[in-house]
Amino acid sequence: MPEVIFNGPAGRLEGRYQPSKEKSAPIAIILHPHPQFGGTMNNQIVYQLFYMFQKRGFTTLRFNFRGIGRSQGEFDHGAGELSDAASALDWVQSLHPDSKNCWVAGYSFGAWIGMQLLMRRPEIEGFMSIAPQPNTYDFSFLAPCPSSGLIIHGNADKVAPEKDVVGLVEKLKTQKGILITHRTVEGANHFFNGQVDNLMAQCEDYLDRRLEGELVPEPAAKRIR
Repeated sequence: MPEVIFNGPAGRLEGRYQPSKEKSAPIAIILHPHPQFGGTMNNQIVYQLFYMFQKRGFTTLRFNFRGIGRSQGEFDHGAGELSDAASALDWVQSLHPDSKNCWVAGYSFGAWIGMQLLMRRPEIEGFMSIAPQPNTYDFSFLAPCPSSGLIIHGNADKVAPEKDVVGLVEKLKTQKGILITHRTVEGANHFFNGQVDNLMAQCEDYLDRRLEGELVPEPAAKRIR
């Protein structure tokens, strides 16, 4: 798993990168929790998501947002971090021009950044939002949400209460042409203490089913003339 340094908008960014052996393999980018509350690319959930995608043949990248680890710059309340994520995706795509598809997975603050990236990059065909915080961050930009994906959280999460996450899911489920899969991890808090294995089992199941062509909307039926 090579350690990499690449250029971002506020200076160099530090990451961990694993290229696929297949030239046209999809790309997965993993986004970490809040930089000011201890979030880094070495967060256990971020680390496990990285390996989940890697094991399935994706070209995979996780990286530190600006100001974390060896990444240069200072925390920018989301705007700069979104630019970091876009630069990270640009960097991987420059190395893998034959890759046509991309997934983004984010945890907590990273889920918010990931969903914003999704809105800006049409090549992102799937997402995983783990413990998003619609009670803290504005998700109204998802109008409409362009891709099918997974929203998963713990039902004992006090940082992002279940009712707020359910409200976000219900809003997104009204959109046509995509399928939002909503799952909960019973008894899990925001940090999934003691529940990371359960969380990852759900994420792996979702990804495997998507790769088999499931959990996407049915094509619109043709009208009989």
